Amino acid sequence: MGHTGADPLIYLDYNATAPVRPEALAATTKALTAVGNASSVHAAGRDAALAVDQARERVAALLACSPNELIFTSGATEANNLALRSAATPGQSLVISAVEHPAVTEAAVAVADAVGSTVHTIGVHRDGTLRLDELEEALATSPALVSIMAANNETGVLSDLDLVVKIAHEAGALVHSDATQLVGRLPIDLRRLQLDLLSMSGHKFGAPQGVGALFARRGTVPAIRPLAHGGGHERGRRPGTLNVPGIVGLGAAAEAAARCLDQEASRIRLLRDRFETAVMTALPGTRRNGHPDRRLPGVSSLTFDGLPADAMLAAMPAIAASEGSACAAGAMEPSRVLLAMGLSRDEAECAIRFSLGYATTADDIDSAIRHVIDAERRVHAALYPNTTTSASGTAQGQEGPRRHDA
Repeated sequence: MGHTGADPLIYLDYNATAPVRPEALAATTKALTAVGNASSVHAAGRDAALAVDQARERVAALLACSPNELIFTSGATEANNLALRSAATPGQSLVISAVEHPAVTEAAVAVADAVGSTVHTIGVHRDGTLRLDELEEALATSPALVSIMAANNETGVLSDLDLVVKIAHEAGALVHSDATQLVGRLPIDLRRLQLDLLSMSGHKFGAPQGVGALFARRGTVPAIRPLAHGGGHERGRRPGTLNVPGIVGLGAAAEAAARCLDQEASRIRLLRDRFETAVMTALPGTRRNGHPDRRLPGVSSLTFDGLPADAMLAAMPAIAASEGSACAAGAMEPSRVLLAMGLSRDEAECAIRFSLGYATTADDIDSAIRHVIDAERRVHAALYPNTTTSASGTAQGQEGPRRHDA
């Protein structure tokens, strides 16, 4: 069921999925009205194959890589599984971080079990950045692969991939990155950044859901081991009839995103900072989760002291936001990412992720600020009736949550 409130929906859940870009919608719709299997040799098939080739070139331009280094998939989850399966080696561990998406953590365990290996998990600091000392210790065991996400899906914290690649390659390990949240939002240059494998998903930056890609650097990954069998598609690395409309939409979204990456990142960062400043000033008990600067421009993870996230979200139905990761939202457990960062269970259960994107406007942010402040005060009054809240958000009384300075 869609939003039915009196106020228009303010969509601040881009890390879950972005609205389909107009360019991607038009390209996908056109492809859906065409006919032709990209593997067929007749004219309709050749037209479909040409559309796929053009989309591949557009995605390659966004990543600054060769089109031949891309394998189209159903999304980042499949790409992550394909990457880890291809890099795993019996007897050599897989190294991941404690804040990876389940598409990496669960895939790593499954792959390690299948090849007779182990998974080595390294921690993060309180601000969500990687513990490089633990990475160096893990590299001393000569792992086959290091898989570190480019940007966290819950906090937006960015990894120092240049440094990870440098020290991992010096130790002889391949490096994979789940870049689902980074691609299409910040520039990435795979000619300079020497990752061996990278996963991406189009729906995070405005392509249709259900299409993504794996980048596999030519000459560095020994062999791509398909997850399925039954065809020679994608040069034998991913069998199955190509999703031409989805791939065409991915190419259109990539081209649209590439036009103004730097300008859009700056615009969105200003809106996010405006949102955080207003909310944290009005509600001093609110705390930011993650590094204040080294993060995606559009992500704000906030903990509302003593106020459960589900109660806050219910009190502001005009805002689309998430409790942690959308992929884990049904688990009814606090965010393992925030727990890994040192937050208590209670603190993690009071965290909400707001994520902005290409269609977010200043009016959206101004409205969101009003809704969040109003919801916080109403939820606080309902849960702690024996306390009062001043105009600045400071709690007075003995039974309310402990408020902290932002």
